[in-house]
Amino acid sequence: MKGIQDYYPDHFGQCYGCGRLNEQGYQLKTSWDGDETLSVFTPSEYHTAIPGSVYGGLLASLIDCHGTGSAALALAKEKGIELKEYNAPRCVTGSLQVSYKKPTPIDSDLEIRGVIKEVKGKKVTVDIRLFSKGEVRVTGEVIAIQVPDDFGK
Repeated sequence: MKGIQDYYPDHFGQCYGCGRLNEQGYQLKTSWDGDETLSVFTPSEYHTAIPGSVYGGLLASLIDCHGTGSAALALAKEKGIELKEYNAPRCVTGSLQVSYKKPTPIDSDLEIRGVIKEVKGKKVTVDIRLFSKGEVRVTGEVIAIQVPDDFGK
């Protein structure tokens, strides 16, 4: 599945969570699924907190990276940007709120879904739900801020 992260310029491709150029990272891909955004991640055994459950820090990272990817998708849509190589808007986290609802089993894919709540200039607010085995395990809110194209160069 191709995600917004595949359209980030190379200098934004190093992110541990979503960077396509970071071989050690999560390689998270975020795309539209109807009116929601979607990412899927498969945890490995080394992502364990307690036996059978995913480490909470990883879950927060997934909420975070899905939120910034969702914000980039929303900005591209809002600005009428037709995505092609290396032209995607890029966002960083302004605020991250995470609530753990239930333990997250490590033996299944994690589905992360976002709903764009507000786009206001360079600021995007995204509500996020992380599912495992069809149940909401974690919720969150990310306020993401668009950065200039030369940010980090």
